Amino acid sequence: MTSGAQRLTELGDAYFETRHRYDPFNATLLGLSEYDGLVGDPSAEASATAADAFAAIRAELAELDTAGFTEAQLVDAEVLEALLRNAEDDARDSIWARAASSAGYASRQGTLFQAIAAVSVDDDLSAERYLQRLGGLGDYFRGLAARYRHELAAGFTPTRLAVTKALGQLRTELGDPSHAVLLRPAAAATDPSVRQRAERFLEDSVRPGIAALIEAFENDLLPVARNDDHVGIREVPGGDEMYARALRNHTTTDLTPEQIHQLGLDVLAQLEARWADVGQAAFGVTDRKHIVERLRTDPDLRFQTTDEIVEVATAALKRAEEALPRYFPADWSVGPCDTVELTAEESANSAMAYYRPPADDGSRNGAQCLATADPTSRHRWEYESLTFHESVPGHHLQLATSQQLDIPRYRRHLDVEVCGFNEGWGLYSEEFADELGLYSSDVARFGMLSFMALRACRLVVDTGIHYYGWSRQQAVDFMFENTATTLDHVEHEVDRYVSWPGQACAYMVGKTEIQRMRRRAEEALGDAFDLPSFHGAIIGNGAVPLSVADAATRRWQETRTAA
Repeated sequence: MTSGAQRLTELGDAYFETRHRYDPFNATLLGLSEYDGLVGDPSAEASATAADAFAAIRAELAELDTAGFTEAQLVDAEVLEALLRNAEDDARDSIWARAASSAGYASRQGTLFQAIAAVSVDDDLSAERYLQRLGGLGDYFRGLAARYRHELAAGFTPTRLAVTKALGQLRTELGDPSHAVLLRPAAAATDPSVRQRAERFLEDSVRPGIAALIEAFENDLLPVARNDDHVGIREVPGGDEMYARALRNHTTTDLTPEQIHQLGLDVLAQLEARWADVGQAAFGVTDRKHIVERLRTDPDLRFQTTDEIVEVATAALKRAEEALPRYFPADWSVGPCDTVELTAEESANSAMAYYRPPADDGSRNGAQCLATADPTSRHRWEYESLTFHESVPGHHLQLATSQQLDIPRYRRHLDVEVCGFNEGWGLYSEEFADELGLYSSDVARFGMLSFMALRACRLVVDTGIHYYGWSRQQAVDFMFENTATTLDHVEHEVDRYVSWPGQACAYMVGKTEIQRMRRRAEEALGDAFDLPSFHGAIIGNGAVPLSVADAATRRWQETRTAA
């Protein structure tokens, strides 16, 4: 007879396999190379099948007898239940199919281009997987066209800005074949036949498939797309309910849209004094509008070359790594983190930076991926904070460490599935780096403040768009007024929130919760509080829902109190 613990392991494995076969591009970005040959099925039927599978696994999980479970197994079960609920919601709602954006995780074609660029073909197996995937992309693009038409017929009208962005990305890929993102892995292959086969796939199947998707966007979706006054998900059938689920799944809390909106306003008010303090130290002024104007317009505060951007990020990473013993358990190891420059094409459809986890098989390091194109448009004061968020002590420290933990595999590779924790830790790390004195100057600290303000604005703007019915221009105006970010970047950010409801709220909600856990422990333990040990407790369970992290830090605190 199968024990409850053994069945829990089997259910976790079933979730892992179902999740990554349903979305193999995301699996590639997580470093799960065994899925690198797959493209998945973008049809509505495939989404329904996946949702039903997640629901069935979750129902069986609920019936398990957990009486004999260890504490670790109880955590496994709690995390798995949350993952299954979120995965079912994601598959049933399929917001990616109802907001046809080019923005990374928010769309299948956006994730596709990121995933292709992330693979290397340095041996026969990886080359075959790459070619297998490339061979399936023609049908996949045609399947996307059919899926978007299916959703349109059901009343799910996309936004004009999302369709326009998707068209721009696809037309770029359909342009000069020698610059195609989809051919980039083949260009680095040592075997010339890989490039030759890839070019044939591209010409015979993939490019016609992209053309078919472009035709669907141009002829079917764009003529009826929603204008910029109606960009929220509340505009589509069942949108309010989908948004509530998206907020819950991304933040891993039960906060309401009203509570999240108010939290953003509260944080912005609290930041005013900090703007004045840093402004006095850096520029000799305390007026935030004066500070912001200089940050936006002073040419001396912009980069001149891409090499300068990489140098700033690399130096910041080195300082954070050297400080590790001050805030991280001494017996834990952190693998190397590379710095990767995004191409101009990737930068156009990407955030300023993102983290790419190490491959599960060790074939690639973790990496902070930086947008460096057009360096004279990029600010010197932003990239240290970005580095601390994406690398160390941020995502690399937390996610690369998670892969080394003695926890089930389905828990070692979690990213967007537990956004509240992952992005909360990243944002916490930006401010924590200031505690450690890692910023090279007071001017560099403006990056921390501006990004904190931006994440607070996200709470206001995301709920404003999707719950309160704000127009795109209302959202842009609010963010431009309350951050030091340029207008172009603000518009890019707002378009991302339009296409990915709820995700942008994870950062500040998660950071606020992590800081609350730390304050609770500091107040309870006093001089007995040990920061490296606390950080070990909070990330020692891997990426988890915030409620699980809260329980883990409570147990750690009680243990320290008893000692």
